[in-house]
Amino acid sequence: MKVPECDGQILDEFSDSLWLEEGLSRNTLESYSNDLRQFSFWLVEHSQNNRTLISATHSDLLAFLAARVSAKIKASTTSRELSTLRRFYRFLLRQGRVQVDPSQNIESPKLPRHLPQSLNETDVEVLLNAPDIKYPLGLRDRTMLEVLYASGLRVSELVSLKNSQLSQDMGVVRVMGKGSKERLAPLGEEALIWLNRYTENARPLLLGSKVSDTIFVTTRGAGMTRQAFWYLIKRHAQQAGIDKPLSPHTLRHAFATHLLNHGADLRVVQLLLGHADISTTQIYTHIARERLKQLHAKHHPRG
Repeated sequence: MKVPECDGQILDEFSDSLWLEEGLSRNTLESYSNDLRQFSFWLVEHSQNNRTLISATHSDLLAFLAARVSAKIKASTTSRELSTLRRFYRFLLRQGRVQVDPSQNIESPKLPRHLPQSLNETDVEVLLNAPDIKYPLGLRDRTMLEVLYASGLRVSELVSLKNSQLSQDMGVVRVMGKGSKERLAPLGEEALIWLNRYTENARPLLLGSKVSDTIFVTTRGAGMTRQAFWYLIKRHAQQAGIDKPLSPHTLRHAFATHLLNHGADLRVVQLLLGHADISTTQIYTHIARERLKQLHAKHHPRG
């Protein structure tokens, strides 16, 4: 089913506005468009008087969200859709195309608290030691794991790293994260040692006669996808006997968790992870709280 022509036009204008003002990625823009198309389709099928996105009312939004809940759509998805609708109608309000924001006074659904899966420090040590560094691919994998754990990069940021982003002298990498926000991520001495070993001993062998600015390359002399690296993490974890749940962000979560366990401030962790909002980082506050409780129980006379 196609969205009405007037809805399609305003969706294009909304996407252009987000791209020009905030430099959002293609995937993010597509996500916004998909959410709004979903609402547009629903209006065509269920609303009275053939309402469009611009003419939708507060009651239409409530009915749409209620239908999503009845269809057992996840609360996180419904919450994201409402967030998209709010942003869209604020855009229309600024443009003067609507006089009232129909998304006002609609509460977001309660989301269950999901704590990120992480590995303890022993698990991480075992995982880091899993690749066989006698071979170029093993040395590459070990270096990628070391860099990921040392810096807290996203997997997508790691696999796309270019030589031009790395400063060995300063011990940092310059990363362009979500929303085109740039940050400096420190690497630490251990990761730098592995990077030197990899670039001197393994990378030239993997590249052969090919030329690439990507730091971590495959046997074809090209960069790898995040899916390919995720497969490598799972394979090395299996070889190491780690049977805990893993995700593409496992080492990123371990990075944040272990920093907090060793006394890092939550604001510092926010900067290192590249979170625009401290509320995103606050999911880790349970870690700091548990650590304080353990220290109190261990050292306080009434603990």
